[in-house]
Amino acid sequence: QQAAEVIQHISSSAPDQGVPNEVLEGAKCVAVIPKLVKGAFIVGGEHGTGVATCRTSNGSWSAPAPFSVSGISWGAQIGGKSTDLVMFIMNDQGMNDLLAGHIKVGADVSAAAGPVGRSASADAGYKAGILTYSASKGAFIGASLNGAELQQDTRATRDWYGKDVPFRDILQGNVPVPNEDARAFVSAVQNAKEASTR
Repeated sequence: QQAAEVIQHISSSAPDQGVPNEVLEGAKCVAVIPKLVKGAFIVGGEHGTGVATCRTSNGSWSAPAPFSVSGISWGAQIGGKSTDLVMFIMNDQGMNDLLAGHIKVGADVSAAAGPVGRSASADAGYKAGILTYSASKGAFIGASLNGAELQQDTRATRDWYGKDVPFRDILQGNVPVPNEDARAFVSAVQNAKEASTR
């Protein structure tokens, strides 16, 4: 639910504070870490959980795959006590690493703070496999997440899907969407992309 709300803000944010259309149109996967709280320290940095969806071969978006993230260091650009983080995975290498169920931002795949503004060019970012944003109250700013590690959350996977399902199967669209909240998230991603092409 929280992840769906974060994505809905993309479409409703002011044009100069939004995610560029080029990024929305080009993203192969979208990962959202809602309500990451500052000060929830675990050894090795901040820790959070999120959901990811990838575009499948038939152009739709996959059921959401739950992941945990660790080792986020707060850049000066991420303000406030709580923030939502959104990651757009832009190239095949980033997508393949995510499908494998483990990705280290900035090490396995190059990452950059995402450009901001509806019509902003993503040229600088196209060289990066992952573009990341921090969202607060519906305004998006580019955020650097280098060093953060994402891993499949196996416990949440079992809770949602009733059994162990490989990340790859979920993100390639081989698994049905498990419930209404999950469907709302996938719909929000689809709608944000469609809004960007209008």
